[in-house]
Amino acid sequence: MEHFSGEAGSGLPSKMLSKLWIRADSKRLRVYTQPETALGKSHAGGSLPQLSRIPRAGSNQRMRFVFGIFYDAVMRFVQDDGWAIASHIALSILTSLFPFLIFVTALAGFFGTQSLADEAVRLLFQTWPQQVAAPIANEIHNVLTHTRSDVLTIGIILAIYFSSSGVEAIRIGLNRAYDSKESRPWWLLRLESIAYVFVGAFSLLTLALLVVFAPLLWSVVLHFAPHFESLDRLVTFSRFAIATFVISLALILAHKFLPAGRRSLADIAPGILLTFGMWIAAGVAFGSYLAEFARNYVTTYAGLASVMIALVFLYMIASIFIFGGELNAAILRAKHKRRGD
Repeated sequence: MEHFSGEAGSGLPSKMLSKLWIRADSKRLRVYTQPETALGKSHAGGSLPQLSRIPRAGSNQRMRFVFGIFYDAVMRFVQDDGWAIASHIALSILTSLFPFLIFVTALAGFFGTQSLADEAVRLLFQTWPQQVAAPIANEIHNVLTHTRSDVLTIGIILAIYFSSSGVEAIRIGLNRAYDSKESRPWWLLRLESIAYVFVGAFSLLTLALLVVFAPLLWSVVLHFAPHFESLDRLVTFSRFAIATFVISLALILAHKFLPAGRRSLADIAPGILLTFGMWIAAGVAFGSYLAEFARNYVTTYAGLASVMIALVFLYMIASIFIFGGELNAAILRAKHKRRGD
């Protein structure tokens, strides 16, 4: 008969522990590999001894740990006014979107080409659901095609300032999520946000330039190497790969440098991955919803339907973004607690 006596499970690996059974006798505690062996023949007609199975070591504890992190993140999201902060971010982004693109258009005109601005707008809305992006893109196109005499004077200064408000809203949300106290002066934070606007504008124009010249370069390659024509689909896929890279880089920069304090890439990676995955799922779900029920917004908000659709979409995106920061903060708190900090 196979049995182990003494301390239950001492020196045994966790995989073996999950297959062991405990039988308590009057003299000692015995551990068996089969329940039938633990019962024995002598108990066939009498009262059965009480048996209990040794749970799989670590599995339940790991699940409780993960659930506890998500529960902590959800509760802190509510306590930190995550919904209100998300609405602030959504409205700030929508109101700063037009000034930002006006600034991008001014830069494109400074470099002597208007097509870059059009391509930049297309790149910016490429990852948005079509039902959300199309009305906003049309309005932006109407604004950008008008000749503006003030675009390089006081108008561009105001456009840059209002564009930086969207960055400031994101900073506030991340500081709340990471429970960080901001000690830098307000004017320094505003200058930093304006610097991010410049970086974003130049980056968007650079990507637009690459997209504009990519077909020309590809046609030259096909002229000298026609056997590469089968890779046309790969070139199309590269546009989405570039968009994915840009979004990932923007998330990394936002989580790492916008809020007060410093965090490593490993500290912010879980929230970024969750944010990216949930953004894709939310975009697909919201696009499918609008395909069926977009008329509800038209009948409710009339001419403001496109604006309200964009606000709801940005509100959803901002909520996910803030929750990603709360998840990172919850993981850091759990790690500190386990280390006894």
